[in-house]
This record gives sequence, C-alpha cells and structure tokens, in this order.
Amino acid sequence: MKENIYELYLVTDDKKLFGRDFFECIKESVSGGVTLVQLREKESEGRIFYEKAVKLKKILDEQNVPLIINDRVDIALLVDAFGVHLGQKDIPVKEARRILGKDKIIGATANTVELAKKAEEEGADYIGAGALFYTDTKDNTKSLSIEELKDIVNAVNIPVVAIGGINKDNAFKLENTGIKGIAVSSGIMGENDIKKAAFELKKFSF
Repeated sequence: MKENIYELYLVTDDKKLFGRDFFECIKESVSGGVTLVQLREKESEGRIFYEKAVKLKKILDEQNVPLIINDRVDIALLVDAFGVHLGQKDIPVKEARRILGKDKIIGATANTVELAKKAEEEGADYIGAGALFYTDTKDNTKSLSIEELKDIVNAVNIPVVAIGGINKDNAFKLENTGIKGIAVSSGIMGENDIKKAAFELKKFSF
C-alpha cells in the first residue's frame, strides 16, 4: 500500500462521465496517479451498489489502490473494502467502528473543529474537510475557508483531506495547509482526459 494513501483521493460520480465507461475511467485515473478511490453511489439500489463495488475492488486490488465505500457500512463489509466514509447524516463513527472492527479505515466529514474532534474521539482515522470551493456535487454544503481548514488540521491528530470543488486550477491554494491530500470528483471525472487531470493534480505537494 502506498505510504500516503490520501494524497490524491478520487470520489466517484457517474454523472460527470457523460456516458463513458465507469471502470475504464477509474483505470485511467489510477494510471494518472490516484492513490485512493471512494465509491459514492447516492442513487443506486443496494444490489447495484454491491455489484459495482465487487467489480471495482477487483480492479483496484490489481493496482494496489484501496477502496473506500461511501455511507454503506454493510457493503464495505461484504466486499471487504479498505474502509468506509461517513457523512454527518450517516451512522455515528463509533457505531461504524463497532461493526467494522479496528482494522478498517473510517473517514468522517467535518467542516468545523468541533465536529472533527468529535469524529476523532469516536474512532475516525481521517477527516474529510470542506467544501473548500464551489461544488455542484453537494450544493447544500457549507463552504470552508483556508483558515478554517488549517484550524481543523491543527485541532486533530489524524490526517485531514480537503474536499469540495478542487481542481488543477485551485489546488495550489491548499499547499502548506497541513492537509494529507485532496479529494477530487469533478476535477478528474469531469475532465475529457482523466489520466492527464489526475497527473496534473498529483504534481501538488500535500
């Protein structure tokens, strides 16, 4: 497994692919430098989510890239994913930890110091902090300033990953903030050349 798995964290979004093959696009992103993939399927039924996760995990295992499942602890368990990412409206981190055990990675979304510290206390392994920039993936998300991001980084002892509207044109603003990586969706999957987009984002230092 790569030393810093959070460096370039891809959050999937089929809608950005405009008919392109999902799995081929994931392969392109990994070849461009993606270090971790979160399967996010907000509108998929359980069986479809599960079957997609099984196929995706096989592809990622071949590339030694970990798979994180968004929201669904049950699917993370069924496919033996690397871990799960939980939002503020999902089950509590402490309950996910009880179900998943100590060996799985649990990420938690937090846009305040208080929420980040609580997630860490409950057993989260990393924080997803944002949204830093405008994003239509989550149009109801409270924006987070660079200074607020730094406050979160300084308040916890676990890795912090910045998320929300990050692309090759604004990622430089997050350098020297103390984050361990960036989580990107449209900035990779919405680009015509997915491999190139990932490669350009991988140039930044976190």
